[in-house]
Amino acid sequence: MSFAFQATGLVKRFGKTTALAGVDLAAESGTVLGVLGPNGAGKTTAVRILATLLRPDEGRAVVGGYDVLRNPAQVRRISGLTGQFASVDEDLTGTENIVMIGQLLDLRAKEAKARAKALLAEFDLTEAADRPAKTYSGGMRRRLDLAASLVGRPAIVYLDEPTTGLDPAKREDVWNMVRAQVREGTTVLLTTQYLEEADALADEISVINHGKVIAHGTPADLKHIVGGQTISVRPTDPAHLDTVATILATVSGNQPESHGRGVLSVPVTDDSAMTAVVRRLDEAGIGVIELSLHLPSLDEVFFTLTRERQDQEVAA
Repeated sequence: MSFAFQATGLVKRFGKTTALAGVDLAAESGTVLGVLGPNGAGKTTAVRILATLLRPDEGRAVVGGYDVLRNPAQVRRISGLTGQFASVDEDLTGTENIVMIGQLLDLRAKEAKARAKALLAEFDLTEAADRPAKTYSGGMRRRLDLAASLVGRPAIVYLDEPTTGLDPAKREDVWNMVRAQVREGTTVLLTTQYLEEADALADEISVINHGKVIAHGTPADLKHIVGGQTISVRPTDPAHLDTVATILATVSGNQPESHGRGVLSVPVTDDSAMTAVVRRLDEAGIGVIELSLHLPSLDEVFFTLTRERQDQEVAA
């Protein structure tokens, strides 16, 4: 297995506060690793260590085959970072920002200008290329940030909550840009508090809480932690809710829950329950406007994992 980056046993303390308490993170080349966790969980600290901006107190991190402590310059050469907040110079134009970064990476002036033109076109910023960054909207600044992180064609990109503060449409734009980079072979570490973002982009997810990884796996793996699948039904006529509840209870052996809006849900053990529910609804002549069989959402997984962790700490 070829890891683009691998961190083992990372520990980082700030005074009496332990930000990381033995974190392991790894991603195969050309994949997206999502790192989830509440504020203060240690996500940004882990990113900063992998990007050589912080030194770990314990543990080891290797990026692209280079140790972050022994070969920081080489690590920086193959890495790009977009932080939580816009890092571009607001007084410079979009073109000037990208060119400046290119020249800092030892590109010749002509090469830096060509790279700026290409990136600004890729991120739909050509029309704003000669405007100061301070005139950009929030979404445009985030796109410029992303473009800046890719100037050196990095093999590995760290995106630390890249869509914070963006509206849904602008977030989707950023997601598409991330997917495009991965298709070209880039490896991405994505930290986020948006569970649907991790579900949409990540090949694997590590959940961090209080400086420790409390779960790791594919999105589907993590969803199975909560257990099983759920059938949800919304009858066309709300007057049929009681009958639907009886059908769901009979098929599943569990008591359905009401989530408001005329929707009933019940956990089931296998796919065959869906067929049985459809048949019984048809026999009863009950029409539906919603009918689904689905795994738990990542939101449910996240809340279950973090709640269990809190319960364990209280018990200890």
